Amino acid sequence: MPHHGSHVHGDPVFPRATSTVVPDPSRFFTAPLLSAPLPTNSFFQNFVLKDGDMPEYIHPYLVRSPGGGALDVCYPSRTHSPSSVTQIFVADLTVSDAAAGTAQRHVVSAFDDLSVTLDVSASLRAHLVRGCPYVTVTTAATTDICVASVHAFVEVGSSGSKNKKWRLRMDSGQTFLLYASVPIHLTQATPTQLSATAFAGAIRVAYLPDESMEPVLDRYSRCFPTAGHAALDPNRPFCVDYSWRKEGHGELLMLAHPLHLRLLDQNRGVRVLDGFRYRSIDGDLVGAVGNSWALRADPVPPTWHSTRGVRAEGVSEVVAALRADVGALAPAAVTTTSSYFYGKAVARAARLAVIAEEVGCADVVPAVREFLTATVTPWLDGSFQGNGFLYDTTWGGLVTLQGLADSGANFGFGIYNDHHYHLGYFLYAIAVLTRLDPGWGRQYAPQAYAMVADFMTVSCSKSGSSSFTRLRMFDLWTLHSWAGGLAAIPDGWNQESTSEAVNAYYSAALLGLSYGDARLASLGATLAALEMLAAQTWWHVREGEGMYEEDFSGSNRVVGVLWANKRESRLWFAPAEWKECRLGIQLLPLLPISEALFPDVAFVRDLVAWTLPALERDGVGDWWKGFVYALEGVYDTEAALAKIRALTAHDNGNSLTNLLWWLHSRGPAPASSGTGMPCSGSGLVAAAGTACTATGSDDDGDEHE
Repeated sequence: MPHHGSHVHGDPVFPRATSTVVPDPSRFFTAPLLSAPLPTNSFFQNFVLKDGDMPEYIHPYLVRSPGGGALDVCYPSRTHSPSSVTQIFVADLTVSDAAAGTAQRHVVSAFDDLSVTLDVSASLRAHLVRGCPYVTVTTAATTDICVASVHAFVEVGSSGSKNKKWRLRMDSGQTFLLYASVPIHLTQATPTQLSATAFAGAIRVAYLPDESMEPVLDRYSRCFPTAGHAALDPNRPFCVDYSWRKEGHGELLMLAHPLHLRLLDQNRGVRVLDGFRYRSIDGDLVGAVGNSWALRADPVPPTWHSTRGVRAEGVSEVVAALRADVGALAPAAVTTTSSYFYGKAVARAARLAVIAEEVGCADVVPAVREFLTATVTPWLDGSFQGNGFLYDTTWGGLVTLQGLADSGANFGFGIYNDHHYHLGYFLYAIAVLTRLDPGWGRQYAPQAYAMVADFMTVSCSKSGSSSFTRLRMFDLWTLHSWAGGLAAIPDGWNQESTSEAVNAYYSAALLGLSYGDARLASLGATLAALEMLAAQTWWHVREGEGMYEEDFSGSNRVVGVLWANKRESRLWFAPAEWKECRLGIQLLPLLPISEALFPDVAFVRDLVAWTLPALERDGVGDWWKGFVYALEGVYDTEAALAKIRALTAHDNGNSLTNLLWWLHSRGPAPASSGTGMPCSGSGLVAAAGTACTATGSDDDGDEHE
């Protein structure tokens, strides 16, 4: 099948519309930036929503632009309890343009993967680069500068005769170092305010966590980054390369978070300074010297089927459930108009066709194909009644018909919340249907690729010809997705369900396999692999590991909602005590790639043991129990099978067939059952009667904000 990648950056395909609920971006972006689609889940989103005065976490600092030509810098402290860990913002140091009026508002003049440039006044520009131990501001002209704090300055002194370095110690016990590219003369007007007249150049401020780190900050103070790019090359899957644009002299000092350190190729000229550390809610940030980084993850190739195959003795039970589940499929029974729940329904059905292929039950596949054709097509051709996908011309992305005038509809899809979750389910169904019916796949390739492009566009033309922003949900610095959309929240950006994020990129990779598009398959596989590593790093909580404080790590095995500045045990839709929901929302949908998401059997045992007592509560739904038992099956298949067989209901994106497939494909690979066909797809093709070029409840209360 031909490569349809041209659709990714061209016509958005879906009808254009004007939303009445998205904010006006022109208040905070410079005019040249408004000519292209804008990011809607970025690390600097709080700078461009509402009054733009909420802080953002630019590792290792919380940074706020409160207006009036000022920039607040905070090295955050933390509060913690068994239920949460939170970073606290305090305006530790403020650098401002003394001539700016109180009505002065910042604008974003540039942004990229690793930085954002804020013009906080006509004369003062802030280069906010993620992972930089210094915050750098530059002046466009000779400017009077004010340096202030909510704390009192108890020591203000310059080092040497050139006045290019100043030590600022506060009564809070904190010390900041201020470096200037040319001499700066600070005078203390009040206990909390310093000033310098007629300055022109660059100012860098850095918090000093430990006196031993001062020589390092001195050494690298002259070289500062102004922008950063993260390169993804489909020809080199499972790799991300960072490079920075910089000014000044010498080598570049940055900070690496724990996942960076795990993936960093130190043979590429990067020196890790293990003793140079800043505290972070994401784990210690460690110094790394080098003008570029190479990050390398272990390959996780996307596969349609289980890696071990279904055990011969389990095939008959899977087939019996499969025939019953397929027999119950009926397009008229899908009554929801929710883009999320509808996507789950069609993805659930598509799983039945793939499982049928794996267990050699080809005769049920035509019924699944007919169901998918009847249910998926209306969302692509615009004939679905009550909802559908449209293209929002304000920010440049897909929204739903229901979301045009209702910011809460479809869990906020209309304000760019959860796009990867919803679209990922649709893409799984489209990928499977395209395998079954390549002619249908060719007909609807523009719509399929537009859905991919909404959250997975990589190359954005500077001419503004791209219809979608770059990687809408995936954050190339944290190496995972954010789900929050255009909602300003003090705790920053959030994501709840890492497994649904994995599903989105995995499904896109499968779509690439179905279309013979190696680039899409590579990109999807790479993002899925990184998302899983991030989930294991920050969402999966291991007691004694040291990522979080002991009271939190001792009480939790998975994070509920992970924010830029907070870790919470509760979910959007459930309290912390509903541990089965927390486990389930980090596992669903159950797929072949779920093995790679939970590779650590010891952790799985611990997680299940932590969760099982919660199932004794009154009113726990069987649909959530299924996910707990699925993980139990990783180490005790027979016990899990007995529990699964007793369930009377399943998550609306899951099925008895899928649970049995999972459990019967645990353990060592069978010697030769004849049931596992991990790549060829021949059974599915034969059932569909077509040629194929591929290789290779939630209840109604399960939801995300």
